[in-house]
Amino acid sequence: MLRKYGVVGLLIIVGIALITAIYARGESTPYQVQGIDHENAGLYLKQQKLRDITQLMTLEEKLYNTVGLHPEDNRPISLVRVKVKGIYMSGSVFNSTSLFNNLVELVDATEVNALVIDMKDDMGYLTSTLDIPLAEEIKARTHRGRSIQDNMKILYEKDIYPIARIVVFKDPTLAAGKTDLAIKSSDGRPWRDRKGLAWVDPHNQEVWEYAVDVAKEAAKLGFREIQFDYVRFPTDGNVKNATYPFATGQKKEDVILDFLAYARAELEEYNVFTSADVFGMTTLTADDMGMGQKYEKIITQVDYVCPMIYPSHYGPGNYGFANPNAYPYEVVNKALLDGLKKNEGSSVIIRPWLQDFNLGSPRYGSKEVRAQIEATYDAGLEEWILWNAGNRYTKEALLTEVVAQN
Repeated sequence: MLRKYGVVGLLIIVGIALITAIYARGESTPYQVQGIDHENAGLYLKQQKLRDITQLMTLEEKLYNTVGLHPEDNRPISLVRVKVKGIYMSGSVFNSTSLFNNLVELVDATEVNALVIDMKDDMGYLTSTLDIPLAEEIKARTHRGRSIQDNMKILYEKDIYPIARIVVFKDPTLAAGKTDLAIKSSDGRPWRDRKGLAWVDPHNQEVWEYAVDVAKEAAKLGFREIQFDYVRFPTDGNVKNATYPFATGQKKEDVILDFLAYARAELEEYNVFTSADVFGMTTLTADDMGMGQKYEKIITQVDYVCPMIYPSHYGPGNYGFANPNAYPYEVVNKALLDGLKKNEGSSVIIRPWLQDFNLGSPRYGSKEVRAQIEATYDAGLEEWILWNAGNRYTKEALLTEVVAQN
């Protein structure tokens, strides 16, 4: 056997022997604890919230992560779908012990079961130091604080589904570090949006590779899904003055499509789902809104599409309302039903971003936030994520864990 399989075979045999020896010493496997049978083991483990993450692994998974092809990373071994009820967590909160713990406690206490965590935000800042040469070259700023490995262990211990949010084409750090990659103004200087922030050219392959390299590192850290945000061309500022050095005449919607196809192919071996954030209006409009987000094309290259259906972002007259923000249930429900019509024949799952912040009148509280969640369910969908840029969520809008289980 050793002649046939060589070193890999030897390592596998050693791994099996070690794990078998551990169990032989009398330490119970997850399925042996207190006489729990195989069928009920999963429920038992979830209830106990075991501290040792390896106890959640099958023998195959343990071998994979000890003597397999990827000995030093924690990429998922398989794709397992979760019906996400999530909230967003910024890189700075992820690195703060008190703020991180506060959101984890919110998840523990409510129906929420997932966190969408920045790995590269809209300033180009990284949430943790990553082994990416280009990030080192451009001296990308990195949030400091907690150990990302420790945080990921906590999420796995608590059965919290981790999603890595990666902002793609709005990257002032990359645009400053490699100005040749920046979108340009007519005078040749980097173009800037209305907030004075630079973007990078969506046509450029190096820009694609950088975003996907961040995604790969996130997968190796244990993130189970990669969510691409700002996967579009800019929409605010003097966009007529924006020029794209690497443009080839390709339609914007096809540039975005090609990026998502590239990312999906590159991430296939990492066993992660992919998702894309899109403007809420994409479920309603027939074109790409001038920014490359053609809904019908995007859904062909992702597992989940996440329209940002914030009622405050709809204008007077949309869906027949003078002030759409005052009709959270109706706007979300109608927008999702429009999306479902466009989804016909597709396996992609719609998972909307919902509004848990104030913009305009009326102010949003538990009633308005819960109305959006119920509108999602009434549209026939089962997943959602709440957005609040400051990570301050309306707990009263969420079901408690006990109620959610009944």
